[in-house]
Amino acid sequence: MIYPWQTDDWNRLQQLRAHWPHALLLHGQAGIGKLRFAQHLAQGLLCEAQQANGEPCGECVACNWFAQGNHPDYRIVVPEALAAEAGIGNGADDKAEKADKSDADEGKKTRTPSKEIKIEQIRGLLDFVGVGSHRGGARVVVLYPAEALNVAAANALLKTLEEPPAGVVFLMVSARIDRLLPTIISRCRQWPMSLPASEVATQWLAAQGVEEAQALLAEAGGAPLTALALASDENRALRDWTLKQLAAGPECDAFACGEALQKLPVPLVLGWLQRWTYDLLAQRTAGAPRYFPQASAALARCAAQADASAFARFMRTVTRQRAVENHPLNARLVFEELFLGYRELFA
Repeated sequence: MIYPWQTDDWNRLQQLRAHWPHALLLHGQAGIGKLRFAQHLAQGLLCEAQQANGEPCGECVACNWFAQGNHPDYRIVVPEALAAEAGIGNGADDKAEKADKSDADEGKKTRTPSKEIKIEQIRGLLDFVGVGSHRGGARVVVLYPAEALNVAAANALLKTLEEPPAGVVFLMVSARIDRLLPTIISRCRQWPMSLPASEVATQWLAAQGVEEAQALLAEAGGAPLTALALASDENRALRDWTLKQLAAGPECDAFACGEALQKLPVPLVLGWLQRWTYDLLAQRTAGAPRYFPQASAALARCAAQADASAFARFMRTVTRQRAVENHPLNARLVFEELFLGYRELFA
């Protein structure tokens, strides 16, 4: 099933069914349910007793196979690190996974799961699209997230998108369309996914048993699934402590931050810092923070004290750090440098 806020996108998308594109690029903010939408759409395309609005029947042989994760005309390609999130353990990734396991056996015993979609996965996918349909209907491929394609994989996929096999539909899902090759984008029909209305998202979060749903939704930038994850985040106490340090402005203890946060992933802490600095800028220019409205008093105080030119330099520093956030950096040194830079805003 799709999420409540996706009904409008689903209904509008049915207008394409008469001339369905060979590649559809579903893009939008992270945390709004694009993957589930793509999977539901794939099931609808494969369903053999499809309803009038494109919904899968959920009862035919094809739907049962899809629910069990073994439909012969369906493949989902994701990085190893996201396999659990996508709910897969088979499909076009099998060949790549076996190769990776053998590599791991020959080398080190423990290996960090890849965050990229590799060329081996795309080669396995090309074997799938090169054969005919098992059920005589469409063959559907979901790629998530499309921006995880490394350069070699993207180039290998591009050849197939340029000359798509008959009956194959690619559903590409992306939260960072700016990171996709322009040649990939140009060969897809783009479909921007809508951010849910605040009331709808808040009601859904409340139904999931989330307290302070409105505040969490604001912190998540309006993305309900991100807000749901924040509600059960084991690092929430550290996040609250970090926000207090940032609210202290010139009294922020950079070395204490480095010590306390060093075991956390760099992208996680950078996200906290980037949202706080965005709110500082919003408070300074518009007087209304976006992510942390409950901290508006502290944001107003810090915004009044911050030097404008130093603030611009610090924003550039955070953006540059974002570009290398997944590199094997010394987290403690990274955090100390960033929080020292933040404190200098108020010098």
